[in-house]
Parts: sequence; C-alpha cells; structure tokens
Amino acid sequence: MDIKPVVMNPRSKNITEGKSRAPNRSMYYGMGYTAEDFGKPMVGVANGHSTITPCNSGLQKLADAAVAGILDAGGNAQIFGTPTISDGMAMGTEGMKYSLVSREVISDCVETCVQGQWMDGVLVIGGCDKNMPGGLMGMLRANVPAIYVYGGTILPGHYKGQDLNIVSVFEAVGENAAGKLSDADLTEIEKRAIPGTGSCGGMYTANTMSSAFEALGISLPYSSTMANEHDEKVKSARESARVLVEAIKKDIKPRDIVTRKSIENAVAVIMATGGSTNAVLHFLAIAHCADVEWTIDDFERMRKKTPVLCDLKPSGKSLAVELHKAGGIPQVMKILLKAGLLNGDCLTITGQTIEEVLKDIPDEPPANQTVIRPINNPMYAQGHLAILKGNLSPEGCVAKITGLKRPVMTGPARVFDDEQSALAAILANKIVAGDVMVLRYLGPKGGPGMPEMLAPTGALVGQGLGESVGLITDGRFSGGTWGMVVGHVAPEAAAGGNIALIEENDSITIDAHQLLLQVNVSDEVLAKRRAAWTPPKPRYTRGVQAKFAFNASSASKGAVLDNY
Repeated sequence: MDIKPVVMNPRSKNITEGKSRAPNRSMYYGMGYTAEDFGKPMVGVANGHSTITPCNSGLQKLADAAVAGILDAGGNAQIFGTPTISDGMAMGTEGMKYSLVSREVISDCVETCVQGQWMDGVLVIGGCDKNMPGGLMGMLRANVPAIYVYGGTILPGHYKGQDLNIVSVFEAVGENAAGKLSDADLTEIEKRAIPGTGSCGGMYTANTMSSAFEALGISLPYSSTMANEHDEKVKSARESARVLVEAIKKDIKPRDIVTRKSIENAVAVIMATGGSTNAVLHFLAIAHCADVEWTIDDFERMRKKTPVLCDLKPSGKSLAVELHKAGGIPQVMKILLKAGLLNGDCLTITGQTIEEVLKDIPDEPPANQTVIRPINNPMYAQGHLAILKGNLSPEGCVAKITGLKRPVMTGPARVFDDEQSALAAILANKIVAGDVMVLRYLGPKGGPGMPEMLAPTGALVGQGLGESVGLITDGRFSGGTWGMVVGHVAPEAAAGGNIALIEENDSITIDAHQLLLQVNVSDEVLAKRRAAWTPPKPRYTRGVQAKFAFNASSASKGAVLDNY
C-alpha cells in the first residue's frame, strides 16, 4: 500500500521527544509499529460495534473500512471500544434507565481514550440512539480533529403489504390488547419488523441525530440516511477516514465546527424533518460540551420560523431510506438555505462551508417523490417540537405536535409513579378518551436515567387513543412516539417539581397553541400539598445509576453530569 506522509500534529511529539521517549516507543513496538510510524498521526477509531443490537451489529465492517482509510491516508489507526444500550430492547424494562446513562459513559470513553493516549484525531462510529450524542460530546471535550460515522439506518420489514419498523411492534401490542389484531398477526409482526442490521428506520432518535450531525458538518454529506446493509455506507466510512486525516493536517477541531450558528442549522434540520424530542435534550448537552450558549428557549425560537418539510415516520408516512432516495439531508438543507433558514458560512469537517458543500444541490426537491416538500408547500408551516411552560413546568418541557389535528386538551389526571403500572392500565382498557396520564418520578434523578415511554405511548396509539388521551411525564419519549404527549417536564418530580403534587382527577391543560402546561388548582392548594410532600428515597445507592442520579442536571439543562 502506498503510504502518504502526513505532517505530524504536535500532540504526537510526546512519543518522539522528551524523557519518556524510550518506554513510550517500546509499547508501540510491541504492537508492530516501525520507526517510520512515529512520524504519522495517531488516529483513534472509537468502534461501537457489538452484538447487543442490530443498530450496532453491522458496525465492524465500517470500522475496518475506516482503519483502511486511515492507513491509506498515512495515519496510524488506534481502535478502542465504546458500549451501547439497545433502547428498543430495553424499552419498558428497568434496563431502559441505563439508556441515557450510556450517553455519558460513551462520552467518557471517547474523552478518556483520546486524551489518555494523546491521539491526534478520532473517528467515532455508532448506531443506536445514545451513540451519536455520547460520541460527539466526547469529541468536543477532547477537541482534537474528529469526524462522526453513523452506522446507517435499517431497511424496512414487510408483512401483508405493509412496511414495518420497530414502532410497528409497540403499536401492534396496543392493537392486540384492544382486540383489533390477532395473536398470530402480532407474532408475525414481531418476527418481521427488524429484517437485518441498522438503526430504527423512521425519523426516530438515531436518524434524527445522524441527520443533525450532517447538518452540523461533523459528518459527510448523505452519510446520515444511508442503509447499513448497502455498500455506499462502507465507502462513506473509508472516505470519512481520509477526510479526517486531511482535517488533522488543517487542524480543524470539533469546537471550530460546533458553534451557535451550526447548532441553529442542526435544529433547523431537526424541525424540517420532524425529528425526535430527544434531540432537545441531546443538543442542550452538546452545546454544554462545546461551551456554546444555547437554552431550551432557543428550540422554540427555531421552531417558529422553520417549517416541517418531510413526510416521515412516526407522524408521517416514509422511512429514512426513502428520504435518502429523494435527495437526503443535502436536499433538505439546500431548500432551507435558499429560504434563508440556514447559516451557509458555517465550517464543516471537509474544510468547506455549508454553502460550498451544497453548491451543486438543486434548489427544489425532485418532482417524482413525496418525501420532501418544497418550501411553499410544507407539511406544517412551523416546527413540531414545541416548548411548553406553566405551573407544571416552569423550566420548560417538550411537546411533539406533528400529526395532531388539535394539540389542545383539558382532562382529568390519571396519576402513575412508574411506567409499568401505567402500561398495565392502558392494556386493561382503564384509560379512556379525555384522560391525561401523568407518569412521574421518571426524570434524570427520579428514574433514575430518564427512561423512554414508547411502551405506553405505542399502546395508546394501537388502541386508537393517540390523539384523545394526553400523557405528560418527567421522563423521555422514544423518537418513535407520537400523539398528545409532553415529556422532559422540569423540574422533575424527584426534585420537587409540581408534577409531584398532582393528585388523581386534578384538571390538567395541555395547550400547544398557547405553549402552556398547567394543573388547574390554586397556588394555595399546591402550597399545602408541597408542605406535606417528602422526597422519595434514591432507587439506587451504588454504581452507575447512583452516580447519575446524584450528578444529573435538570432535563432543561440537558441532564449533563458536569454542570457545576
């Protein structure tokens, strides 16, 4: 192989200079390095491959391609692992409480290895939901040249002429409980929904974050909507490695790319594609790591001026592979740029600006598709992730309002202190139209770990109650959730937020038009209840969950662990 020389980054000089030179070199010689290798950049490959989940079980081929690309470009590849938790598998179980925790563990892994081994750059590969924010947070902390390689989306499953994805299963459970779907059909849907490797196929959290990373400029164009099983994904991983080595030469760092203006671009794309509520939480955390001023109110500012352009699941019809065929994220970005809704001067990992990257992309979407709408005919005139406030959430909470005919309701509270009892009530047909379910003590500290509520929300949709039953929680939602739902309520119940003071049959108002979430009882009544309220004992007193619960900030601050 023709190895091209690369100018060594100053970080590598610790290997060749100073008193520690001999022992440092000896360790590398033990791994097969030669003297010539010490003049090349040390490039980390944070490999999220695992057989835990189909989201990550197809990543090794991408890691192999990235290593080959690094070597071909004249670098030394240093592979290390990062863990993952399968949100889809953990959903509805105690394991789901480890999902958000894994974001912090992944970011710690990336920061620790890059800084501990004094790497000149890092390529991070991930698939499942928390791999993306966790990887980028670690990249921002280390702040050496870095690029993100998304593992790719999954292809759709099929049954009785219908495309399937992971959310199909959760909704089928609700249909089955309502007597609308046979046991045999439920079993077949379970078997066919996930046909191979890749991350969940709609504009759920993984594809939302990958799309946002492409908009940030920290991933290559088109890479966010490629299917894991397709050859172009392997080629993109190898090209990402080449681009990273070039970025090392130019000393382009993550904090040069992730700025307030580029986060605006990412959030504009999240709104335009109908992305996941989790993006709010994760970008608050990403901005924190980048030392960028960004608050929960900035999402509402962006929502008001950004239309929803894409007809994508969960609230629309299409999957990410169809978005890719229609022109992918570059086509969405070009429409936004042309409308003055994107900052074209932001730097990308290629060294080009966003405007330069999009130069040859058509101004209008292709006429022979229905996934991407033109700017003058959007799905919705404004974005779908509304930030509500009121006496139940003075710090703000997140409502996903796409697909709803009327995102306003007032109804009696049905109160649950855990997810499992709430799901049992739904499946037992004890929840009726007009109810507002309250799922609490599920926040960053109370869960702990802020678990997702796809099991109850999917069951509601399956029973035909998606728009007629409200659900509020201090926990999170899956990117696959839709309906009259409000999450990330802050302050959370475990921290003494007013959601802890709600009693059965209290009147609750959800009003996305007025951006309001409130319990309709007087301040005096709330004060009396607060005087009688006592904080719950921690659910965990040792281990990673105890550490997370002790350190986690409010959801309105991204639930980060280092907001001191």
